[in-house]
Formats: sequence, C-alpha cells, structure tokens
Amino acid sequence: MSTPVEAPYGAKPLLGVLKGRRLDIPPMWLMRQAGRYLPEYRALRAEKGGFLALATDPEAAAEVTLQPIRRFGFDGAILFSDILMVPWALGQDLSFGVGEGPRLTPRLVDTALGMLERAPGRLEPVYATVARVAGALPPETTFLGFAGSPWTVATYMVNGSGSKDQGETRSFAYADEQAFGEIIDAIVELTVEYLARQIEAGVEAVQLFDSWAGSLSPEQFDRWVIEPNARIVARLRERCPEAPIIGFPKGAGAKLAAYAAGVAPDAIGLDETVDPVWADAVLPTGMPVQGNLDPLVLLTGGDALDRGVARVLAAFPERPHIFNLGHGIGQHTPIAHVERLIARVRG
Repeated sequence: MSTPVEAPYGAKPLLGVLKGRRLDIPPMWLMRQAGRYLPEYRALRAEKGGFLALATDPEAAAEVTLQPIRRFGFDGAILFSDILMVPWALGQDLSFGVGEGPRLTPRLVDTALGMLERAPGRLEPVYATVARVAGALPPETTFLGFAGSPWTVATYMVNGSGSKDQGETRSFAYADEQAFGEIIDAIVELTVEYLARQIEAGVEAVQLFDSWAGSLSPEQFDRWVIEPNARIVARLRERCPEAPIIGFPKGAGAKLAAYAAGVAPDAIGLDETVDPVWADAVLPTGMPVQGNLDPLVLLTGGDALDRGVARVLAAFPERPHIFNLGHGIGQHTPIAHVERLIARVRG
C-alpha cells in the first residue's frame, strides 16, 4: 500500500506520483492541454500555416508545449507533437488537410510495408523540441513525452486515416496476420527508439496512447494491444530505467486489469467510461492511475463540473493519483472552465 504524503512531494509532484507516492492534492495535467482551445495556440498555428509545419518547427512546437504551463501552471507539460510521426518516419507521407483529420499515403491495405522508404530524420525536430522545452520548464514541472501504441498507429497506417470502427484494419489483421504482424513489429522497433531518444533529450516520463484499443475483440486485444505494448515497456525500461511509463488503453473497459498485468506499465490512464471506483478495486495495489474526468463535463462547467471533480477525487482514497481528463480537452472548452477545474482540484 502506498504511503500518503503531504503535497508537494519533492521538487516534482507529478513525477513523484508516477514513482508511487500518493499526494493529498493530486498533481494534474490535461490531455491536449496544448491545443485549439487556447487563443495563443490558434494564433501561432495560423502564423505557421498548418499542424505539420508547427509540429516540425522546434521553436514553435516548444512554445506550444509551454503555453498551458505559463497560463495554468499544470504539474506536467506534454510534448506537442502527434502519434503519426512514427508512420511518417517509417516512410508514409503525412498530411493534415484543413477541417480534416490526418492522412497517410500510401495505405498499407494496398501497399506492402517493404515498399516504404524509411525516413528516421523526420523525427529529429521532435528531439530538438524536447531539448528546448526541457531547458525552459519550471523546475517543479514534469516533462512528458509520448508515442502512439502499435495497434492505434497501425489503424492509421493500414486505412490511411481514422475511421469509426477500425473495420478495415481489423479485417486486415484477421486476413493476413503475418503481414499485419510485420507492421506491428516495425512500429514497436521505432517506438522504442523514438521514446528513448525523447528521454535522452529531456523528457522525464512517457505515455503510450492506444486511442482505439476499445475496438478489438478479446483475442485481438491480447495479440495487438497487450503483447506489443509489453514489448515496448520491457525494452524501454531496460534502456531508460528511471523514466516512468503511462499506459492509456482507451476503451479497454473490463480488459483493463489484463492490460495492467500483461503490459506492466508504471501507471494506467483511465478513460471517461471507466468507473474509477471499480478501477481502484481491480488494478494492482499501489499502481498509480491517471484520469478520468469526462471532457464533456469540463466543456459544460458549473455544478456538473464540480460534481465530476468531486467523484474522481473521492475514488482513490489510498492510491497514487494524477488528475486528468478521460481523453483530450475539447477545442471549444472555455478557459474559465479550466480555471475552475484547477481551483477545485487544488482546493
């Protein structure tokens, strides 16, 4: 059982919680905290002319990463980048159309992985961004890097874009398990290197985003979520043993305990559909959790926000907890609601 301590713990409260310390006032950050709900972000993105131009400009990407820290004083800064940097480095072309989601070409449902020409140099601006941010953050702020988990990244690589049910990728994985396994293996290999390089450049912890984990059957979940994420965690831990790893299998639901046991991350992120009281009961004793306020409650604000915050805070009386949303902050979220959230969490 974890030992409660008074906040703040040491110089970096969030990093302390990731290492198993429970604080009476949980540290907090928000997924997509550097994004379109901030006027300063919108202005910089318009100046740079698009998402990819912004994400690959180290000076601009560092500025975006720092914007919510300056405005809100969150306990964690999350690197400004995208989970599709890995397929871009694996040789697919990446674009972000105005008003559209990201596009990858050629689609791997039509083109063999071996036909792609690797371009690892495309990741160099990310490492440069990390170094800039690491030198500019307040000393109490924990710097978080990230990557997409193999299943989620593969859904975009196979289909070329996002989809409602990942049906084309799921069918591809059933129809040609060997070819799909090669895609997963390539993502695992590059992701370990990518995250290790982020850590070497200055991030202190990393998160694996599996945004589409909830679309899989139990058998596919074991094969394409648990197994490849476990490989990443084990290999990254060998290479960078001091950096905690957060696993975020969105939509895992009842498979969350199996994920925790099989992947063995240092902490688990809970999406907004998970009952936090249930999660506290089924997850390993002392494993830190992160989450899980519904982003729509934050958008709504008022009494609904206050009640939602209170429920999350009450769910983890003894477990190390990082307050966060169950997914990313919505672009239309009023800044006043974020300020109210911070005041409620910090008491």
